[in-house]
Amino acid sequence: MSNGAPRRWRAPAKVNLTLRVLGRRDDGWHELDSLVAFAGCCDWLTFAPGEPLSLTIDGPTAAAAGPADDNLVLRAARALAARVPRLRLGRFHLRKRLPVAAGLGGGSSDAAAALRALAAANELACDDPRLFDAAAAVGADVPVCLEARARRMTGRGERLGPRLDLPPLAAVLVNPGAAVATPAVFAALGLAPGERLDAPTPPLAANGGAADALMALQAGRNDLQASATRLAPAIAETVDALTRLDGARLVRMSGSGATCFALFADRHAAARAARTLRDAHPGWWTRATCLR
Repeated sequence: MSNGAPRRWRAPAKVNLTLRVLGRRDDGWHELDSLVAFAGCCDWLTFAPGEPLSLTIDGPTAAAAGPADDNLVLRAARALAARVPRLRLGRFHLRKRLPVAAGLGGGSSDAAAALRALAAANELACDDPRLFDAAAAVGADVPVCLEARARRMTGRGERLGPRLDLPPLAAVLVNPGAAVATPAVFAALGLAPGERLDAPTPPLAANGGAADALMALQAGRNDLQASATRLAPAIAETVDALTRLDGARLVRMSGSGATCFALFADRHAAARAARTLRDAHPGWWTRATCLR
């Protein structure tokens, strides 16, 4: 096992490049088909093993993260401890930088980082099925965040396809400061239990370049964008602002919102666009990044 020295773990933002709703299951959950990628921007989780289980939180968006004792980091640790006898726990510290309730899977990524940290401290293999089981018990988005690489996710999000060989995509992520409740967005779809839709996600070319990936992504959409925009009109303003940026190739909302993204030809174009947007909307959370 590792010693008691703290180690820092990345919890990157998850971006839904496409998100199709295939229907609503009889149990009330919605059936999804989504292509996800992960950004360079992230929260940071520090873990010191061997101490009593605890969590402290700071950072620019910590105030919106809620009470520490109900955080997904601790839920993930307890879920793994229930599956691994004599699991060595410890002290977590979360530096919260991603916006909360923003469609970026921040809390889920934090939980996945906690599971990776515990696995390393307890010499658990990264493919130990108990890690996946614990992740799925915490939340539907947590399993895909364990490896934090581009892939397709279906079901509630717990069924994962193989890792996608996605070329790096230059992007700008923007959140206008509007928090959107995911259950409300799904409820606004108005689907009855058992109702099905025909909405498959188009495949990405396995070995294509950025241009091929962009063409495939343009054929997709986010089925939650319209309902989220009705609940948070700021999303429409964000999409419009991104669409007007010079060089924006594709603009779409991520997850259940309100964060939106624009894809660009290269990182220099993305960086220029992010500067332009910050000047025009200094109160928005804006990041130029790379998705992969």
